[in-house]
Amino acid sequence: MKRRSFFLGTAIVLALSLLLAACGGEKDGSGKVKFISLATGGTGGTYYPLGGTFAKLIQDETGIDANAITSGASAENMASLKKKKVEVAFTQSDIASYATKGELMFKDNKVDNVQAIGTLYPETIQIVTSKKSGIKSVEDLKGKVVSVGEAGSGTLANAEQILEVYGLKTDDLKARNLSFDDSAQGIQDGTIDAAFITSGAPTGAVEGLSATTPVNIIALDDDKMDDLIKKYPYYAKDVVKSGTYGLEEDVPTVAVRAMLVVRSDLSKDMVYKMTKAIFDHTDKITNKKEYIKAENALQGLGIELHPGAKKYFDEKGIKQ
Repeated sequence: MKRRSFFLGTAIVLALSLLLAACGGEKDGSGKVKFISLATGGTGGTYYPLGGTFAKLIQDETGIDANAITSGASAENMASLKKKKVEVAFTQSDIASYATKGELMFKDNKVDNVQAIGTLYPETIQIVTSKKSGIKSVEDLKGKVVSVGEAGSGTLANAEQILEVYGLKTDDLKARNLSFDDSAQGIQDGTIDAAFITSGAPTGAVEGLSATTPVNIIALDDDKMDDLIKKYPYYAKDVVKSGTYGLEEDVPTVAVRAMLVVRSDLSKDMVYKMTKAIFDHTDKITNKKEYIKAENALQGLGIELHPGAKKYFDEKGIKQ
């Protein structure tokens, strides 16, 4: 009986250890986190390659093993943080706001265990089509086969809001819920006419498309952008610059901000070290290097800053 009790007790301890590891990063014997997962996005976007760089910086500078993993991006990442499946994640500033306030796709699934490390760069809303499609305006999308982003994604929310200020709904389109890679492939092979893509420009999937197919990015009208920003203040005016994807001139559009967020239950010291590892070594970042700076990281946060990140920015004299 004692022997059976011993094994039962051992099994319970082991199960609890595994549960704790899953809920807060894998820990060593001293209780310190020794492994974290960083949720990014699809391989055709900007989050994935940038996440690989961040994971390496964190690992090199802190000694914590860090792994960048693919995901469905912003909305899925917030849900994964809520469920404690990952420790750190990329998201759009608008999606972070929805999640922590319990709005839109998070109306029945509010996320209350996430705080910010900092914002990174503009997430440009790009309405991509081929030049041969003849689509030149948002109104021209009516009745067309259009990828509006994966179900529950930040891109889908952006698409719905932009269509709204033009008096349209996704029901007015032949809407498809595709990834960036599948959207680019669909435009290339002619199975879709256009796609909404929210990602830092240039975006890998669109660059790949432009290598074989002349592309067009649909411009947004200035008054419509004003209406959008008035109703949804987390947007800002942006431009897809000429030369990007072979474009002959700048294309006016809007953007939200990409940001890095973390579970609020991670220690102040750990998040401080991760924040320092990234923002003290921006010279080692190649993707979006011109935007990712400590002095810009508190712009457009929209959610509470983690105390560990706050300690870092306070030391730098950077305030919200």
